[in-house]
Amino acid sequence: MEEGRVLDKIPKVELHYHVDGSVRPETILELALKENVKLLETELSKFKAYVQVSEECTSLKEYLQKFDLTLVIMQREENIKRIVIELLEDLASQNVKYVELRCSPYLFMKGGLSFEQVVESILSGMMEGKQKFNIKSNLILICMRHHSPEESVEVVKKGKKYIGKGVVAVDLAGNEADFPPELHKEAFKLAKEYGYHITVHAGEVAAPKNVITAIKDLYAERIGHGVYAEKDEEAYRLIRECGTAVEVCLTSNVQTHAVEAMEMHPIKSYFEKGIKVTINTDNTTVSNTNLKKEYEILINEFGFSMKDIKAVIMNAVDASFLSEEEKKQLAAEVEKEFKLLNIQ
Repeated sequence: MEEGRVLDKIPKVELHYHVDGSVRPETILELALKENVKLLETELSKFKAYVQVSEECTSLKEYLQKFDLTLVIMQREENIKRIVIELLEDLASQNVKYVELRCSPYLFMKGGLSFEQVVESILSGMMEGKQKFNIKSNLILICMRHHSPEESVEVVKKGKKYIGKGVVAVDLAGNEADFPPELHKEAFKLAKEYGYHITVHAGEVAAPKNVITAIKDLYAERIGHGVYAEKDEEAYRLIRECGTAVEVCLTSNVQTHAVEAMEMHPIKSYFEKGIKVTINTDNTTVSNTNLKKEYEILINEFGFSMKDIKAVIMNAVDASFLSEEEKKQLAAEVEKEFKLLNIQ
């Protein structure tokens, strides 16, 4: 079987997947027109330029601007639920067995929705997606760096009642360069006490010391991106010694200039030195990617074998925020499908 078809068929796990960055462009366009949002372009092929980055993207800040229009149409319960169902359908069609969705509820509350309405719309979509497409998912609640520390505490407190009901973790995301992780220490201390799992965007486009702070002071079990960890001996050592999984997003990292070129990405070094790397898309729409494309980069740019890709996927199973019993079940399912493809 040719390589492309094998990559289509292999079982996949996605741990770093932003809901608002992964909405079908045609759905954004349809809902924007329905809600009379003023648009500069209504032809789908040209409209995509407003929700996807180009090769000329210059920074993370420019990258984040591609979320603006999507956030406008994600202020209604029915829209949020529809979007979640659609993205789960898209993932299931690529043989993604498990995904951890993530979003900041406060970004969907500007039109009057409550925190509970937002979260419950997502959870409802997740439940329907599982029933229709046989894909398991969980939700990670994001605290935004540029929001106040008090708002981060509120995310943690309000989300507590959903732990074990679809919500598994909290995250810190957003403008890393201007808002260091220590600003939100109180929220993550509380999250630890409440029993959330914790992941933190750190070392994406800013100081590697943020990786150290995320692990030591914010109790991060996983690091989102972590590109800059290689630039600091202590950060690199800490990730290895703590067994901290790194949620790598190759295409996104080039687009945001976390690395200046794909060949400069530390993924191969991380993998060869025993760091628990996982491969993810970040934002399938904004980055115009999917897991198959990310695996193709591993093969074509870094010389990964199918055995290596399997190891990366099994890392994701192990690093997931599933219960130990659920991890065992997922691992068995993934191993079975790899065996059927003669990949050991």
